[in-house]
Amino acid sequence: TSTKFGSQTVSKVGMVLKFQGCQCDNSPMNLEKNVPLQPYNTFGIAAKAQALVRVRDESDLRAVLADPHLSTLPRQVLGGGSNIVLTGDVKALVLKIEVPGLRLANETEKHWIIEAGAGENWHDLVAWTLDQGYPGLENMALIPGTVGASPVQNIGAYGVELQDRFESLDAMDLFTGEVFSLNAAQCGFSYRDSVFKHASGGPDDLGLAGRAVIVRVRFALPKRWKPELGYADLERKMQDTGIHTPDARQIFDWICAIRRAKLPDPAVIGNAGSFFKNPTVTPEQCADIIARDPKVVHYHLDDGRIKLAAGWLIDACGWKGKTVGHAGVYDKQALVLVNKGGRDNPCTGGEVMTLAKAIQTSVYERFGILLEPEPVVI
Repeated sequence: TSTKFGSQTVSKVGMVLKFQGCQCDNSPMNLEKNVPLQPYNTFGIAAKAQALVRVRDESDLRAVLADPHLSTLPRQVLGGGSNIVLTGDVKALVLKIEVPGLRLANETEKHWIIEAGAGENWHDLVAWTLDQGYPGLENMALIPGTVGASPVQNIGAYGVELQDRFESLDAMDLFTGEVFSLNAAQCGFSYRDSVFKHASGGPDDLGLAGRAVIVRVRFALPKRWKPELGYADLERKMQDTGIHTPDARQIFDWICAIRRAKLPDPAVIGNAGSFFKNPTVTPEQCADIIARDPKVVHYHLDDGRIKLAAGWLIDACGWKGKTVGHAGVYDKQALVLVNKGGRDNPCTGGEVMTLAKAIQTSVYERFGILLEPEPVVI
């Protein structure tokens, strides 16, 4: 069966669920076996991939599809490894996305259209756009991960989400080899969500998890730029510096300083960034929480709902600095879980998830809110 995306069709062939082994030493692409994944996940969890292919362009994906052994294997897409928790060795074929490229693809009256390869580092893209004079991504500086992962998660920070700057993307059907494009509406963006996080459940379900790989993303950056400053951290920076009309580069520098002060560098302390999504509640739910905890950090959304700061909820339950085995809650930001064992004696994915579930239980018992993890558990 197939599903239409505008003029494009994406096949809906079911995935093989059993690893069948790989007798493909003569495979045309760069196939590697028993690959340590510790360098490829920012938590620094030790695990191996039974088989891994580095995808530098569409031909590498087509070679996988053409290979009689590789084409039958289940697949696991891996970008920067900044949003995953590995709970064991990966038996699926790992597609390590390393597609390069940064360029001005087009220009309209209102926007610069910037295209980036899926394997590019996200923060490097943000810095490059500013260097070229194309503002608009500065609020999302220092978000870890690759460009290809950004639409999957609909990443965002400090008042700007990817969907606010998104133009379109190119992806490849993992079963037919066809490359197709999707616009914002077809990506189904919502808070930290997209069609790429959902498996297809029927003929009208547009879920693309396991069915497609993003190879390029295009962004529409506004020529009539205006700063997004509606967060307390940025307001404090304006007060402290006396700069009340910052340009994009100033905001970029502020965001980098704020994030470095709050969040651990994965190169020093393994982590996957913000571990839980900030929950949204109704005004009535928020009023009930405020009645019990007047200091709860919250933000009013345009749709009338209210977003609560998950880090504040976790901190209020006393989790900051606590540990389970070698997994711990970062002592400067309760929203971040960290690898306290380092690279030589790392935490396990099981320890991370045990800690995460204990935090969920604690927050639910106190506030009646079930926190939802952001990382993908493999």
